[in-house]
Amino acid sequence: MISESTRTRFDREVAKYPADQKRSAVMACLSIVQDEQGWVSSDAEADIADYLGMAKMAVHEVTTFYNMYNQQPVGVFKLNVCTNLPCQLRNGQTALHYLEEKLGVKMGHTTPDGLFTLQQSECLGACADAPVMLVNDRNMCSNMSTERMDQMVQALRDKAAAARGAAKKGTQS
Repeated sequence: MISESTRTRFDREVAKYPADQKRSAVMACLSIVQDEQGWVSSDAEADIADYLGMAKMAVHEVTTFYNMYNQQPVGVFKLNVCTNLPCQLRNGQTALHYLEEKLGVKMGHTTPDGLFTLQQSECLGACADAPVMLVNDRNMCSNMSTERMDQMVQALRDKAAAARGAAKKGTQS
């Protein structure tokens, strides 16, 4: 299942550690798989375990411990809303409920159009800027009022529409 290009990326990560500690690259390997496939399947966990010479359960424990690894397919945009206590005190839970209503989907689910997956997350380390969100595990959004959430959702929808338009135009050429 691991492609040659994936194996090359794995090799680069493993090379950062002493030969007898190549298991230290497990998080990097999981990130590579998720980057390429959008999520980490149990088959991918098994391939990583074989590659790193570790038990499949040990890889699975890492996958399930961190909420940045998707254990099932997700939407184009994964929205993680911090609901840890400091954020809850500054309307983090309210922000999550607002997005559930706006997107028409419950936390932990993906919109029917496949654009948005809504999740709650533990501390994102920006308590003073609550409520905070993380988009696609990369982009931190702070001080998310309902107006800012509306703008963000619309901007993401516009981005997806532009990507679809460019892909459609490319197939017509």
